[in-house]
This record gives sequence, structure tokens and C-alpha cells, in this order.
Amino acid sequence: MVEQTFICDDDYYVPDANQLVTEDDTPVDNFASEKQQRLLVSSIYSAMQKRTLIAAANVGVYYTDLQPAIVPDVFLSFDVQVPQNWWDKQNRCYMVWRFGKPPEVVIEIVSNKEGDELGKKLRIYEHMRVSYYIVYDPTEQFGQVLRVHELRGMRYSEINETWLEQVGLGVTIWQGEFEGRQDTWLRWCYQDGSILLTGDERAAQAEQRAAQAEQRAQILAEQLRRMGIEPSD
Repeated sequence: MVEQTFICDDDYYVPDANQLVTEDDTPVDNFASEKQQRLLVSSIYSAMQKRTLIAAANVGVYYTDLQPAIVPDVFLSFDVQVPQNWWDKQNRCYMVWRFGKPPEVVIEIVSNKEGDELGKKLRIYEHMRVSYYIVYDPTEQFGQVLRVHELRGMRYSEINETWLEQVGLGVTIWQGEFEGRQDTWLRWCYQDGSILLTGDERAAQAEQRAAQAEQRAQILAEQLRRMGIEPSD
């Protein structure tokens, strides 16, 4: 339990960030989870550059000074941004009282049952009032690959929909290659099911379009020459 120390902030009191553990420098994760986390975070920033948001992996979220931070595999919070002075103690992690709201979406990636994703973590995110809690279980430790929980009133309800209506975003299971690894991935998607592209995917797509345009130009030039017309003229 964290010692209860408060500082005055205008007309109310908030916990003193200097008394909170914002990082412990002891991450333990596996290759697959780490790459999956990076895919989810990078595609959000690449595809939603015009929206103000924070997408982060393995960053602590403090929802009360009475408990240690919980560290989601991935979280997404709209209409907030990381402060410029992010090395200041009070800005190093997501403190709900400083940002004024909890994240809208939290994703946990199941590697084993020790994380208690459907027990303790679910109750914490429910208490925190996170709108959507997604459990991605690629090896089916809990018997189902994907579970989406939506906050309805005070409790989570597991829903069959993968479109997150309240945030205008969805998730989907996708087969493909990311950073040289062919596998099954959890991806963000639009309502029509098309995935949010990473920066590398967008660059590759643009390069492919440019190559196709060049090929069409060469074909047209050859057709003109057969007609006795010099393309440069």
C-alpha cells in the first residue's frame, strides 16, 4: 500500500506524485506479447495522427493513491496528451486524477493464468470505469481467443460485438506479417473491418501505388510509340 501523502492543487487535494512508484524497471514479458503491444500502439499513432490521444504499452495507471499502479499491456485514452515535461515525476505515468478520466480502452494479452485477467484485473478496470476491457488470449488459456467487456452502468458485460461504439473504433483478429513475423494478430479496425495501418504498412502501400503508376505510364508510352507518337511530344 502506498503511503497517503497529499498536496494542495487549487481547491482540492491530490496524492503527492513523489510518493508514488511510477516505474520499477523490472519488465518481464515475452517476444510475442511485446511485438503485439508495439503493433497496437504504433498503428494507432500512425492512423490517427489528427486525434489527441495517448496509446501506451506497459505504462502504469494510478486510479487511487491507496493501491499500487496497475500496468495494462496496452491502454488507449482520447482527448488527453502526455505533458511536454514527461520526465517530471508527476508526468511519468497515467494518473487518473491528473488526466481527469480513466482510459477508454484497456487491452490485456494473456500468456498464462497468473495475470488473473478475468478476475482481479477485470474488477480493477471495472472499478476504474474503463469503458472497454479487452482480453486477447491467443493460446486460449481461458478457452476463448477474444473477449470484449463493455461498461454498462457499474458493471462489465461481455459483448459479442468487436466494434467499440463509444470510441468509434474496433478490434479484429488478423492473419498477416508484422516486422517480419507471420502470425495471427489483434488489430485495430474501422467499422468496415479494414485495419488501421502502421507507418511501415502505409509506406509500403504508397510505394506499391507508385510502382503501379510507373508501370502504367510505361505501358502507355509504349502504346503511343507503336502509334508513331513520341510520348515526350
